[in-house]
Amino acid sequence: MTSHDIRNAPQDTLHGKVALVTGGSRGIGAATALRLARAGADVAVTYVQGKEAAQDVVRGIEALGRRGVALRADAADAAEAVEAVERAATSFGRLDVLVNNAGVGLLGPLPTFSLADVDRVLATNVRGVFLTSQAAATRLVPGGRIIMIGSCMTQRVPGPGGTLYATSKSALIGLTKALARELADRGITANIVHPGPIDTDMNPATGPYAPGQSADTALGRFGSAEEVASMVAYLAGGEAGYVTGAEFSVDGGHAA
Repeated sequence: MTSHDIRNAPQDTLHGKVALVTGGSRGIGAATALRLARAGADVAVTYVQGKEAAQDVVRGIEALGRRGVALRADAADAAEAVEAVERAATSFGRLDVLVNNAGVGLLGPLPTFSLADVDRVLATNVRGVFLTSQAAATRLVPGGRIIMIGSCMTQRVPGPGGTLYATSKSALIGLTKALARELADRGITANIVHPGPIDTDMNPATGPYAPGQSADTALGRFGSAEEVASMVAYLAGGEAGYVTGAEFSVDGGHAA
């Protein structure tokens, strides 16, 4: 399937549900928002700078017969990270699924990272995710879902340059497992998906670093955003009700 081609995806497995996908204006976030809408959910997406792209995603959601809304919210801003949850729940009257997808990737030699770099990455990838999950915990309906987008670099770091990014995404594993215990009494599950090299505008399969990334996978290729989105949709649905505190690699064998 191509970027927004989800015609063959299962339908109505999330009928009547409401989802919030942070960082939903492009890449994995956009594919996830559309995949959840295809399954029957109304979907709110957050964005920081890509207003037009986020509105395109909303139009795609509406074309599938579902309701969509684009909310400007910077995950690195503590107040905005929390407010995004309230705004999404208020827009649609409930909240069933939170997909913590918003994040920043900053790679480079260890000595080059400034304190500002560290603060920015951790504020977005860790603090923002924690605060959004904390806010969602009070709004999610019983049986709700929290799904993190992690990284294959939490499982295997194939070369130098990934210290800060791997640190930030690895923190989400502990958060996911703790949330699974914390929220289990309400039937709310928490899981994390680790994408490998994925063909997006931030990391295109035709980019200068793509050959090396492809070679690091067992399958020898980049994945698609839709392949990640399909795993998220499974975890968001009723069939995954007994799955919590778990890690799922969608990485073409990067960690094999």
